[in-house]
Amino acid sequence: MKTLRKILRIILYLILLLAFGLAGIIVYALISDYKPEAKTEVFNSDTPEMLTDTSQISLLTWNIGYCGLDKEMDFFYDGGTKVFTPLEKCIENLDAVKKFIDNNDSIDFILIQEIDKRSKRSYKINQFDTLGKLLDNHNPFFGKNYDVFFVPVPPASPMGKVLSGIATFSRFRPSSSVRFSFPGEYGFPKQLFMLDRCFLVNRYPIENGKELLIINTHNEAFDPGEIRKTQMAYLKEFLLAEFEKGNYIIAGGDWNQTPPDFKPEFGINKVNTEQMMMNSDYLPPEWKWIFDRRVPTNRSVIAAYDPSSTTTTVIDLFLISPNIESISTECINLDFENSDHNPVRIKVRLQK
Repeated sequence: MKTLRKILRIILYLILLLAFGLAGIIVYALISDYKPEAKTEVFNSDTPEMLTDTSQISLLTWNIGYCGLDKEMDFFYDGGTKVFTPLEKCIENLDAVKKFIDNNDSIDFILIQEIDKRSKRSYKINQFDTLGKLLDNHNPFFGKNYDVFFVPVPPASPMGKVLSGIATFSRFRPSSSVRFSFPGEYGFPKQLFMLDRCFLVNRYPIENGKELLIINTHNEAFDPGEIRKTQMAYLKEFLLAEFEKGNYIIAGGDWNQTPPDFKPEFGINKVNTEQMMMNSDYLPPEWKWIFDRRVPTNRSVIAAYDPSSTTTTVIDLFLISPNIESISTECINLDFENSDHNPVRIKVRLQK
């Protein structure tokens, strides 16, 4: 009997210890919670570079998946079982990203999503600094969207500290770079451990007195719909207000939604039919969604990549205002070797 009481007492102590530990994590998360302002100035210059109003511009967008979501990875958040890719694989992925970016360093604007700074999931490698040093002919700008001291899930192997965001590497010096917080958040306490989504706006003066806005966005992924709708409504208001001023606008990134009326032309890849689609009347028809129907930009990470069974889709794309002409678009098929996304490259021309 005494032995039974001792066992029960130990179990009770363990339960209390677990409860206090969880409460401690939540309390510390409340104290250290990253609460960005609606607008945060990242950079400001009195001597920006002037662009012509007939400039041809090249851009690339790529969600590099913090170099931890290669083709062998399945991810617990999406229904898989793994949390971390091995260190050797993470380094291999980063080397592949560096090689690809180095081969495309003549591109004017390189927009990167899910780029880490000192996160446990990417072995505390500062990926932003690494690419910044590589792109020494570009100006680097970082918008933080994930800053949590300890992500406690999954319990058996928690993600731990995460510091991550979006990055814009620009061949031209802007007049400003500003981080805009997206509205909408999860309920308590989940919100303490999730991303604080944002978009990064770089402004460049044009010789006709207007401005070119380069927008890097990474929209909500895990919400069933309401947060994404709130984010898109907020962004729409911003876009229309800036276009009303006569400005040129290019928005690119990982939208976590397919473009309106999306009809893919993939050869062998299966299509993810459950991915949320943008409304066809989101913006006036003069605005153009720029994407490549022939190659998927994103794969499901519920299991390791298999082109015959893994569902894929297009969620990485660009949006251009009516005063910009699309010249070319290409999604580069890397077979999701080092990221769960493929990069997208475009060329556009400003119109008078």
